[in-house]
Amino acid sequence: MTGELLQQVRVIDPISATDYFADVLIYDNYIQSVTHNINPIPNGIKICNARGLILGTGLIDLCSHSGEPGFENRETLLSLHDAAIAGGFTRVAVLPDTSPVVDNPGIVVQLKRIWEKIGVCSPQLHIWGAISRGIGGEEMTELFDLLNAGVVGFTDNQPWKNLTMVRRLLEYLHPFNKPVAFWCCDRQLAGDGVIRDGYDAIRLGIPGSPPYSETVAITSLIELVAAIKTPVHIMYVSTERSVQIISSAKEHGLPITASTTWMHLLLDTTTLESYNPSLNLGPPLGSSRDMMALRKGVRTGIIDAIAVNHTPYTYEEKALPFAEAPPGAIGLELALPLLWENLVATGEFTALELWQALSSNPAYCLQQNPSVIAPQKKAEMVLFDPQSTWKVEAGNLHTLSCNTPWWNQEITGKVLRTWC
Repeated sequence: MTGELLQQVRVIDPISATDYFADVLIYDNYIQSVTHNINPIPNGIKICNARGLILGTGLIDLCSHSGEPGFENRETLLSLHDAAIAGGFTRVAVLPDTSPVVDNPGIVVQLKRIWEKIGVCSPQLHIWGAISRGIGGEEMTELFDLLNAGVVGFTDNQPWKNLTMVRRLLEYLHPFNKPVAFWCCDRQLAGDGVIRDGYDAIRLGIPGSPPYSETVAITSLIELVAAIKTPVHIMYVSTERSVQIISSAKEHGLPITASTTWMHLLLDTTTLESYNPSLNLGPPLGSSRDMMALRKGVRTGIIDAIAVNHTPYTYEEKALPFAEAPPGAIGLELALPLLWENLVATGEFTALELWQALSSNPAYCLQQNPSVIAPQKKAEMVLFDPQSTWKVEAGNLHTLSCNTPWWNQEITGKVLRTWC
C-alpha cells in the first residue's frame, strides 16, 4: 500500500460543520486517520508539511458545458476532465446541449464510455438529460428511457417556451424523485438585453433586460410547484427580488433548491465598462444590490449552491462586439481561487459557508450523498493553497478556451491536489 501524511493541514468538512487543524493519513485513496497528531509515523509514509494549506471535501459542479460531442474545438471531455481536477472538482454534471443533444439514451452511453476511457481516478461524471427533443422543442424526450440510461436529472438549460409543457413535465416526473432544473426567464420580457436594466445599461449603451423577466418566470414555476409538489431546482438566480421570492417559497415549505453562478457573486454591471465579451453572461450581470443580495442568499442558505456554468468558446466565437458575443465564460479552474480571494480572505464568508455552497449543498441539489473527511471513508478531497499566486494563461490552464475576464491576470489561490 502507498500512504501519505498531511501534517497540520486545515480541514474543512461542511458535513460535520468543522474547521480545524489535524494530521490526515491516507492509504490507497482511503482516509485512515484524522487526528490532532499522528505519532509515531508509520514506516514508508510520504510526509507533507501542510501548514497553511486547506484540505476540504471535493467540490461538486452542478452544471457545465462539454464541447464534446460536436464542439471539440471549444472543449473535449478530456480537457473538461483535466480542468475539473485542476479546479478541485470531484463530481461534474454536464449539460445536455451538445451536438447531438443528450435527448436519447445512446448519447448518454457514448459520453459515459468516453469518460471511462480517460482514466480510473477521475471525477464522477453526471449527465443532465434534455427535457425536450433538440432542446427548446415542443415535444418531451423519452424521460423514462433517459432515466434508465443513468442521467442525473433533466434540464434544457434555457428558458422554456411553453409553460404547459413544464406543467406536464412536473406531473410526469413526480413519482421518480429525480432533479429537474430550470433557467427561469421570460424571453419576451428579456428581449435582447445583455445587462440588467438600470443606470449602467443607459450609461454604457448596452441593451438592458429588466429584472422582472426573471422574477415573473420564477413566480410562475413556484405556482406550479405549489400545485404539483414535484421538487425543482432553480438555476442561475441573478436578482435581488428573485432571492426574496425564493425565500418566501421556502418558508412555505415548497420543495425548491436554487443556485447562482460564481461570477454573479463577484461581478456587477459596473465591471462592464471594459466591454469585455467574456463578461456577457447568461443571465446578464446585475446591479451591486443584486450581487450583495446573492451573497447574502448563499450565506443564509436561501441560495443553496454556487454553480460554475463553465461555458467554453473559441477566441473567434467570442471576438465580437459585447452585445453580439455568445454568453458565457470558463470557470472550473478559477472559481475556487477567486471566490476564496474575494469572499473568504476578505472576511465576508467563512470557509465553511463557501465550502457548503460548493460541495455538500450541490450534492443535495443532485439528490446525492456528499463526501466527508473521516476515517475509513474514500478520499474525495481537494488540497488548496490560498496563498499561491499564478497567472491565468494558456500554459497554466487545462481547458481549451480562454474566454474569461481574468485572462492574463495574476490571481491568488491554487489547487495542489484532488483525490477522486
